[in-house]
Amino acid sequence: MEVMKNALAGFLAVLLTGTSAVGADLYQAEPAPAYVDAPEVTVTQASGWYLRGDVGYSFNKLRGAHYYQGGPGGYLQDFETAKIKDSYNIGAGVGYQFNNYFRSDVTFDYMGKSDFRGSTRGYCGNGAECVSTDLSSLRAYTLMANAYVDLGTYGRVTPYVGGGVGASYVKWDKLRNTSCATDGSGYCDETTEHGGRGKWRFAYALMAGASIDVTCNLKADIGYRYRHINKGDMFAYENNGGPGRDKGLYSHEVRLGGRYVFNGCDTAQYMPPADIPLQPAVYK
Repeated sequence: MEVMKNALAGFLAVLLTGTSAVGADLYQAEPAPAYVDAPEVTVTQASGWYLRGDVGYSFNKLRGAHYYQGGPGGYLQDFETAKIKDSYNIGAGVGYQFNNYFRSDVTFDYMGKSDFRGSTRGYCGNGAECVSTDLSSLRAYTLMANAYVDLGTYGRVTPYVGGGVGASYVKWDKLRNTSCATDGSGYCDETTEHGGRGKWRFAYALMAGASIDVTCNLKADIGYRYRHINKGDMFAYENNGGPGRDKGLYSHEVRLGGRYVFNGCDTAQYMPPADIPLQPAVYK
């Protein structure tokens, strides 16, 4: 009986020892996951010098005009009508892109010939009441410092708003004045020519538009500009009339242009981070 007890105890000890060994072989702790650092991506702010050029169409409006009737010592009288025609404009400039949101440039623009037609009332040389027809034209040269805020880039398109201040040299051609009687007689005075005047004036502008990436260093630009030019001299005294002054002008411009960015292709582009490889768990 004692022998059987000892044999049973030995059998149980062997069985328990074998179970522990099998359990140790079946279960192994999962290794700690391996983490790999994502590669660093450098995103460079857009910056640098650029050249620009623009062409456009200008819808022009004259605020009015007046002149001295009877010479410089006479009384000031308004034109009854005073209109200028639309014209084209071209321009060029140089600028600097400070970052992705702010840039500035200096531009020089030429506004092509804009014809003027006006009328006044007075008296002809024979004493009859007359209405005059006044013909002239003007051109404008504008030097302006501008600043823009880019409103973010969406695909290839970057909308912007901006403003500028500067000066415009407005050059009036000679004014031809022909007065004709209103009594139906057909009488007209001889045409009088007044010398045109030119002068620098304060000017400002407001802009809005969008640039489109054509290549990494070339951008197309489509925009609108409102330009205001202050009042100034218009024509000289002649034959008991003048001098005359305009009351200023403004224009609504539709513009198409381009910007060439130096070293634009050196700006790093955004790249998504690489996939992070994970080491799978190993089971024995």
